[in-house]
Amino acid sequence: MNAEIDVTNIQIETSRLILRPFKESDIDDFYRYAKVPGVGECAGWPHHESVDTSKMILDKFINEKKTFAIAEKESSRVVGSIGLEPERCDLPEAFSSIKGREIGYVLAKDKWGNGYMSEAVKALISYCFSTLGYDFLLCGHFYDNYRSERVIVKNGFVFLKDIMYETVMGEVKPTRLYYLANPLKKINL
Repeated sequence: MNAEIDVTNIQIETSRLILRPFKESDIDDFYRYAKVPGVGECAGWPHHESVDTSKMILDKFINEKKTFAIAEKESSRVVGSIGLEPERCDLPEAFSSIKGREIGYVLAKDKWGNGYMSEAVKALISYCFSTLGYDFLLCGHFYDNYRSERVIVKNGFVFLKDIMYETVMGEVKPTRLYYLANPLKKINL
């Protein structure tokens, strides 16, 4: 069952990053990483062909209140996004009476390999479990996205099942779905 989320007044800090709501002034940083071929495609969306596309999606992030900007502390530059998406597939019966969300993320290509996404996911997990009291989180990756797989496994997620995921581009891609139960609660999944 989908847990409630509104990131409007939430800020999560790590040693190198700040997860915060997107602002209209983030448009240049957002377009800078979203226009790079291969970045969006790892998450199932096409790279942005224009700043107008980025503006439309940025407005959606702001209005839907479920996606954080990932900003570097040192430069304040937005280098990615991480969101708490509603569940998108049939889950086993054990999930029907508990609350959670699916983590989805993307990172600027020039920041890959620096541990930023593992750091951001770890911080979001802690916030969702300790502060929001979520029962579980989901996270998935396309079969060929080994970087994302490493982030998921490194953060303790457990394989749940293989699914076929339809991207916003209309492609149906084999995807591995994982879950993480809140260790602060006694939940048997």
